[in-house]
Amino acid sequence: QVQLQESGPGLVKPSETLSLTCTVSGGSITSDRTYWTWIRQPPGKGLEWIGYITYTGGTTYSPSLKSRTSISRDTSKNQFTLQLNSVTPEDTAVYYCNVRNEIVVSYDYWGQGTHVTVSP
Repeated sequence: QVQLQESGPGLVKPSETLSLTCTVSGGSITSDRTYWTWIRQPPGKGLEWIGYITYTGGTTYSPSLKSRTSISRDTSKNQFTLQLNSVTPEDTAVYYCNVRNEIVVSYDYWGQGTHVTVSP
């Protein structure tokens, strides 16, 4: 069973950079056909897809967040990281990491989520 665990600061000041790490166990971030994704849910709103990094290290981002987003990975630690620059209070949300396999539909695992507040 793949397990994902988000970590990072729960409070970030406006204009600063939000940085979160997802630590993976029970699976490898280089496993074939896997997509390692960041998703968030602002208070009272639905899920918002942020972007992903693939098993080969390629990245794709949401057009609305692309200019402020970077997703990277550390294969030696089996972790992948989200950086969101120039945050505002509108970036306050629960942030989740997720993995899915483009071939095996049942291969779909989520972290428990971590709440991030953007406030002075």
